[in-house]
Amino acid sequence: MKSVGIICEYNPFHNGHVYHINKVKELFPDHTIILVMSGNFTQRGDVSLINKWDKTKIALNYVDLVVELPFVFSTQSADIFAKGAISILKNLNVEAIVFGSECNDITELKEIVKIQKKKNYNSLVKEFLDEGINYPTALSKAVYKLSGIKINSPNDLLGLSYMKELNNTNINAITIKRTNDFHDKTLNKISSATAIREALKNKKRINKYVPKETLKYIKNAKYTDDYFELLKYKIISSDISKYLDVDEGIENRINRFINESNSLEELIKKVKNKRFTYSKLKRMFIHILCGLTKEEAKNNKDIKYIRILGLNDNGRNYLKTIKKNNIPIITSYKSDLEMLQIENRVSLIYNNDIDYKHRPIIK
Repeated sequence: MKSVGIICEYNPFHNGHVYHINKVKELFPDHTIILVMSGNFTQRGDVSLINKWDKTKIALNYVDLVVELPFVFSTQSADIFAKGAISILKNLNVEAIVFGSECNDITELKEIVKIQKKKNYNSLVKEFLDEGINYPTALSKAVYKLSGIKINSPNDLLGLSYMKELNNTNINAITIKRTNDFHDKTLNKISSATAIREALKNKKRINKYVPKETLKYIKNAKYTDDYFELLKYKIISSDISKYLDVDEGIENRINRFINESNSLEELIKKVKNKRFTYSKLKRMFIHILCGLTKEEAKNNKDIKYIRILGLNDNGRNYLKTIKKNNIPIITSYKSDLEMLQIENRVSLIYNNDIDYKHRPIIK
């Protein structure tokens, strides 16, 4: 049996994701489709509108196997996010991954990976960082200076991280042209997740923009501001410098403004400077909220297991073809794995749900 991988967050699952999956099926007929999916919090520092188990139920209407990208990877920078996701797909023996891209040019992305291996690339990035700009902007400026290639769109930057990780694998990469701007808040037939979240926030109907399976579960959606009081308590009552991404003395700015802020958006606007992207700050606050320390992240730099969230008969049959490897494939809670202990803690914070009571969803 052959398989193809998709790395996703589905926050929420919408018509664009259906389009993506259908394209994958056209490109890889008769392949098992495997998702590596973020759980209750995402790489851009958002709270998942729908919990990971319900997202799995939705996804299994379209794919064969859903596995979890652990919180330790799913809420970090693009490079670490990609490292975790590609490691899982490599150990599941996928033939290819298919991801959305603004440039839709694998050759160009491969060329940028080569540029990033040049000696003067890192020194250029450092030079730009020393000017006080954030890392993604420094990366873009260094690439442009060395090659004349412009890369600054979110999915292209994430795709670049995938390409770097794929260098150590036999997995092929294929892109699908994004049909909208990630930041676009305009609702269209195929709208961005950002636009749909904005519509929900403003009490607008989203029936035309998501499949019926999503509508079933969106009624109990979670939002970032649902957690602001808990976040505020964590900031006021603890030394936040121990948490991941709380760097460069930004804890002083956070402590300065926390008592006069009434929402996360307001707090971010007060503490933000040009060294920190909006997404990095959101990820940092998620790490404070969920108590992810720098020490925990240091201890969990590599994928320790592959956790099945859900599968159908095709997915089950595919798993039987995978030979034993160094990373266990698990369907139940293992108390000796710190990465899973963190996952359980995060689920309790997200919706007071005991994560280890769940078993994979069977479609």
